[in-house]
Amino acid sequence: MTSRSIPGERPNSALAAGLAGFAGKRVLCVGDVMEDRFIYGEVRRISPEAPVPVLHIKRESRELGGAGNVVRNLVAMGASVSFVSLVGDDRAGREVTELLAAMPAVEPYLRMTRQRETTIKNRFFSMDGHHLLRADRETVQAISSADEADLAKTALSQVSTADVIVLSDYAKGVFAGDLALRIISAAAKARIPVIVDPKGTNYARYKGATLITPNRAELQEATGTTIDSEAALLAAAQKLRTDTSAGALLVTRSGEGMTLIAEGGVTHLPAETREVTDVTGAGDTVVAVLALALAAKITLVDAARLANTAAGVVVGRHSTAVATTQDISAALLRSDLFQAEVKCVDLTTALGRIAVWRREGRKIGFTNGCFDLLHPGHISLLNQARAACDCLVVGLNSDASVRRLKGVGRPVQSEAARAAVMASLANVDLVVIFGEETPMALIEAIRPDVLVKGADYDRTSVVGADLVEKYGGKVLLAELLPAYSTTATIAALKA
Repeated sequence: MTSRSIPGERPNSALAAGLAGFAGKRVLCVGDVMEDRFIYGEVRRISPEAPVPVLHIKRESRELGGAGNVVRNLVAMGASVSFVSLVGDDRAGREVTELLAAMPAVEPYLRMTRQRETTIKNRFFSMDGHHLLRADRETVQAISSADEADLAKTALSQVSTADVIVLSDYAKGVFAGDLALRIISAAAKARIPVIVDPKGTNYARYKGATLITPNRAELQEATGTTIDSEAALLAAAQKLRTDTSAGALLVTRSGEGMTLIAEGGVTHLPAETREVTDVTGAGDTVVAVLALALAAKITLVDAARLANTAAGVVVGRHSTAVATTQDISAALLRSDLFQAEVKCVDLTTALGRIAVWRREGRKIGFTNGCFDLLHPGHISLLNQARAACDCLVVGLNSDASVRRLKGVGRPVQSEAARAAVMASLANVDLVVIFGEETPMALIEAIRPDVLVKGADYDRTSVVGADLVEKYGGKVLLAELLPAYSTTATIAALKA
């Protein structure tokens, strides 16, 4: 099994286009529903009765929590949901019913029981959003055999109509028996993917799921191991995946991002958010995005990328926030702009990143040019260059260098503008500006495995060719599109 980061991955614009496939997808969601209450107030004094703050309540709100928050996210992204759960015969149960009834895209199948109370999580905040206290009311024992039989009958009747199934286990009793196994078995026969958000230590109940999404603490609890290193995390995840016969595991790691363990290898995705406001419900958003992505036939790696982006959206907001496809698309665009900035580096930084890529066994390619007005000929060259390597570094002539080579009036665009455009291309992994007439110093420092120039050069005129071939590298002369050149384009504009 190989571990990889993903330079040169599909651009975020392509990911964003896949979000359109979320609309209208049918999801069967089964799990522990609860009510989240948020109480905001001002703290002006300390109680005379004990050294605790006195909260002067200003406003309150309530939302669906637990599996109900998964439903909220699914609906926000355009899905229709059949929701199977149970509530107590109490005020909170009736409020959960009302909240679901207010969502036209949800068909709720709620069993009401007098044997347990509806879970409530009361969260207390100051008016500036500082979390002061959480107080819970809940029943956590297994649901009765009669309740389980009713939920199973309802859920199994809905399997064949679903594009994807979500099992949201909050350890409140819904999945204490074999309900999850029965649903997974039925889904397997119908070839419908099942996403599990797990809890506890008995992962045998999730055997055969398509994807299981533990966080680091849940992975540690489930495997009974101490996860104090990257190697320990990967070993525990691989063992759990094998033990459960799961198609894949996605381990969510808070500020460290996510790690996907699948048949094809291990992929790590760094966290997308830059400022965390509230992590409440972020796991529910991740599960919802994964489910809809798989229902839309998006690859598992791209599904994880979308979920990672969505998680970055919701942890930047207060309470159990949801992410819409518009939110995710906007975040992907911002990330593209940020990544373009990150790709433009000095030589020292470039050498550090290249060293990491080499340790991962990646082939490094290099090409260079002025790239003053980007045209189809440039794109063709870059496509050919990237096809010949795993990571492509572009050497970009500085403004002064271009003037010495091309004369007065060039470049048309500044080096900053040219670097930004070049870095925005998916096939380009790094951009390094150089001030010399030739890129020889860059080639000597980088020592690329593949050196690429256009076929308008012959082998003897390619700067650095002798050096690259001497240490075992390859020189590639890319085919040109003869109708395109920057000089001809500029001349046409002036005509």
